[in-house]
Amino acid sequence: MDTEAQHKERDRSPGPDTSEGERSRSVRFAVPAGGPWRKAGLLALACLVFVLLLSTWVMQPFLIPSGSMEPTLQVGDRVLVDKLAYRFGDLPRRGDVVVFDGTGSFVQEAPAQNPVTRVVRGAAAALGLVAPAGADYVKRVVGVGGDHVVCCDRRGRIQVNGRPVDEGYLYPGNPPSQVPFDIVVPAGTLWVMGDHRSRSSDSRDHLGDPGGGMVPVEQVIGRAGWIGWPFGRWSSLGRTGAFDGVPAAGGSHG
Repeated sequence: MDTEAQHKERDRSPGPDTSEGERSRSVRFAVPAGGPWRKAGLLALACLVFVLLLSTWVMQPFLIPSGSMEPTLQVGDRVLVDKLAYRFGDLPRRGDVVVFDGTGSFVQEAPAQNPVTRVVRGAAAALGLVAPAGADYVKRVVGVGGDHVVCCDRRGRIQVNGRPVDEGYLYPGNPPSQVPFDIVVPAGTLWVMGDHRSRSSDSRDHLGDPGGGMVPVEQVIGRAGWIGWPFGRWSSLGRTGAFDGVPAAGGSHG
């Protein structure tokens, strides 16, 4: 018997197969390209795009940059602006707090900006992280198309269509206006004023400008519906009843 051949045959028997273990360990510790960071980045990007779309078409946070609407709105408040409020036939009403683009009424030209800066700032403003562009304002509607608005009666109150208005939302100690005026609001426009009358640059300050201080309705971005930040000031900006007794004028909505 060829014992050497037998030994060679036995030597051919495979030893322990370590390739499977090595393969399993390599699989266990391998991290796919990008891995969880890539997924997190894509998720964050999707969320950002969703928020920007929501802000552009439905609801936008708006950072209050000044005290012109105190005490209703404080500096640093983030109000949520309902962009659908006037999209389906409804019009701004007397007493509504609105955000509008003042280009052509409060400012004659939009502030010049570097294109990149404009995009970045626009995105940040859409998220309520910075104050909006210099042409965006927040004020209260006092007169709508057709209204006859006068300041003031013997008790210092503003009159709309001959009816005095008790404006309980004004800043304490402020008169309704120290500037006399007597205007008729053209159709399709608004007469707007701040609640802190002594610190508000509003329609009164633009009587001599093109447009006479009137804000075109199509320039209204939306109605301020809620205070969303800071947490301690969460509240709804419900419509005031101050104008409930004002009679209708041609083309107006009470």
